[in-house]
Amino acid sequence: MGGKRSAQLNLMLPDDDPADAPAEPPTPPRSRAKEPRRPSFGARVRTVLVWTGAGLGLAAAIVGFYRLDQFLASDARFVLPGTPEARPNPDFRIEGIARTPEAEVMRVFARDFGRSVYLIPLSERRRRLMTIDWVKDASVLRHWPNRVSVRIVERTPVAFVVLPASPANGLPVSQTALIDIDGVLLRTPPRARFSLPALTGIAASQNAEARRARVRRAVDLLEEAKLYASRISEIDVNDPDNMVILMTAHGRAVRLMLGDRRFLPRLSNFLNHYPDIAHRLPNARTFDLRLDDHITAEDGGTDGR
Repeated sequence: MGGKRSAQLNLMLPDDDPADAPAEPPTPPRSRAKEPRRPSFGARVRTVLVWTGAGLGLAAAIVGFYRLDQFLASDARFVLPGTPEARPNPDFRIEGIARTPEAEVMRVFARDFGRSVYLIPLSERRRRLMTIDWVKDASVLRHWPNRVSVRIVERTPVAFVVLPASPANGLPVSQTALIDIDGVLLRTPPRARFSLPALTGIAASQNAEARRARVRRAVDLLEEAKLYASRISEIDVNDPDNMVILMTAHGRAVRLMLGDRRFLPRLSNFLNHYPDIAHRLPNARTFDLRLDDHITAEDGGTDGR
């Protein structure tokens, strides 16, 4: 009997176990994209009706506004009666004027008489009123159906000023005007009387800020030295660091240089010593008071404090 034969099978296996490999994520199932749903016929009708209604409402509002505008502008019930020359006019009242020329106020509204008060541009009329020198503030009120009232706040003058001649600024000769605390030059009203000091060192060519600063320095001086303010007739504000005044002392006009501070103590000291100064220096009229411990006369004489 022959011997048994055997066979050997060689298999090539991978190095790694397939069971150890990471599993790939499953591919999500593909879904069929949904087609957008078309609005129903009823929804489309409702949309059209809403937009149509909105358009009609807007058109109606525009037409209504136009008709109201035409009604207010043209109806005779809203017409401001009278003329600019007819005064007094109960339908056109002006309040608060004492020195502001009434004729200038009336000229601002000359176009408004005989037409609807609805057409009056209130802000523009107020702007024009503010260009009148005596007007510090103004308001224009419309009262339905056909009345208008104007309220004026006038400026308060604090001093006279002598404006030097300046052809470049339309002043061929020197002129006298009034000035308020804001440095606004005011025309002197006819027949008006004011008990105010005069300021020198103010010119029409100066800007409003420069005039305001100089006037306020003079007002500060008068406020501090109000005990003697009624005796001060003139204040020179040319040099803010050296205020110079003209005043009466024991019946004589004297010119005093006060510097820029301590106005009241310097004036009091001078007036207390003036009888002795006048006896010793009868011809002296100008005195320098800027040193607190000396009074110096212009002619060189001194009187120690």
